[in-house]
Amino acid sequence: MDSRPTVEVCFTPNLYPLHFDGSDIIVVIDVLRATSAICAGLSNGVEKIIPVATIEEAIEYRQKGYIVAAERKGKVVEGFNLGNSPSSWLNKELVGKTVVLTTTNGTQAIHTARRCKHMVIGSLINLDALVTYLHEKKKNVMLLGSGWRNKFCLEDTICAGAIAEGLLATGDFRSEEDSTIASKYLYLSARDNYLGYLKASSHRRRLRDLNLNEDIKYCLTPNTVDVVPIYKDGIITA
Repeated sequence: MDSRPTVEVCFTPNLYPLHFDGSDIIVVIDVLRATSAICAGLSNGVEKIIPVATIEEAIEYRQKGYIVAAERKGKVVEGFNLGNSPSSWLNKELVGKTVVLTTTNGTQAIHTARRCKHMVIGSLINLDALVTYLHEKKKNVMLLGSGWRNKFCLEDTICAGAIAEGLLATGDFRSEEDSTIASKYLYLSARDNYLGYLKASSHRRRLRDLNLNEDIKYCLTPNTVDVVPIYKDGIITA
């Protein structure tokens, strides 16, 4: 019997209950842009990030004096000064601060998996650091794509494939699901030109139409940070 830990991919949060059984570590992925912003912020020196699922929760935190970032449909929510653009999380004024975050997809995925044993945050920008971390843990891993409103998302799946390939290539992990194999081969097809491969993807088009091309380039550039964000008791820290 093969006793190696498994690495599996779940394409969207609504499929999470079908994949969760046996997973020791959940990696939440929202490449464009929530998990990239989280990695950028913590790498920049943000002390804590509190992810919340709803605008109502975000408003409550804002009323208590917290710095709050809120995004819906790719735009900063009216009444808030910060969204999920990674560049805005590189502001020196956020160093040492706690920031509350709510987004269309990423924080919803975090909310879905919040009762798991161990959760970390993944993106392309922290790819190698994350693969190293997971390899050292040698536990069963599930890679959870945030998708777009519970629909399949190409960039999250490619990122999941990159993480899966990194672990499988060590020989210390195995996979039992077609979703992992599909993600791996999507990654292998895209890895030499993420921008070109994702040119026609639905979410990239949404962001491009909002003039967010610099965000796209940043989020699709691997290994710009070496932080591994960890979610515990409702708070994300480095």
